[in-house]
Amino acid sequence: MKFSANLGFLWTDRDLPVAIRAAKAAGFDAVECHFPYDQPPDAVTEALAETGLPMLGLNTVRGDLAAGDFGLSALPGRVDEAHAAIDQAIAYATQIGAAQIHVMAGKAEGQAARAVYRDNLAYAADRAAEEGRGILIEPINTRDVPGYHLHFAEDGAEIVSSLGRDNLRLMFDCYHTQIMQGDLIRRIQALLPVIGHIQIAGVPDRGEPDQGEVAYDRLLPAIAQMGYEGYFGAEYRPADSPEAGLGWLSAFR
Repeated sequence: MKFSANLGFLWTDRDLPVAIRAAKAAGFDAVECHFPYDQPPDAVTEALAETGLPMLGLNTVRGDLAAGDFGLSALPGRVDEAHAAIDQAIAYATQIGAAQIHVMAGKAEGQAARAVYRDNLAYAADRAAEEGRGILIEPINTRDVPGYHLHFAEDGAEIVSSLGRDNLRLMFDCYHTQIMQGDLIRRIQALLPVIGHIQIAGVPDRGEPDQGEVAYDRLLPAIAQMGYEGYFGAEYRPADSPEAGLGWLSAFR
């Protein structure tokens, strides 16, 4: 099994290139991030080359933080902003060699939101394909982000299937899905053909994955036995320093 450090949650007290080196020192096999846009791409690329870690993905920007935006692509009337965010993410991902872009939907409900989200995802997938990148969509639980457009794994899978783009996949976050739906093993087994990345964290507090109600010591081997060959992204909030809570990683090794 291969593990990726999500640097949107781990080593957030340091610049992204330094965090990449910390992830390498801690024994991770890859890295992923959220919003790297204030970091010089050359410095990020240098750190990736130095460590040999692949950058798996990054997010589109959330939008107007003061207004509470949490993504733009499902917001009617803001298509130009959504396209600009998608273009920005694809360009930055291409510069640093990141494989995939998570297109954040935002907080919106109703048929108009559903339609614009699908249109924007089609735009994103087609633009990303030109650069050899992939697009991910992620269902997010409504406890952490009330009003987020995409809640359930099966809804995300239906979008992926209906749009029919080979580079559009589902990001299956075990933390979010356990809160909203549970039944993780059977759900992943059913959705595996459309899953492009899997993330982990403890439930319910999003801490280290060796505590809480999800038995990752049994879940992750079961997923691997299903034929999943991708990385498991560690997207959790460490209780102390990241290094202090890495017993779970050592146990898997």
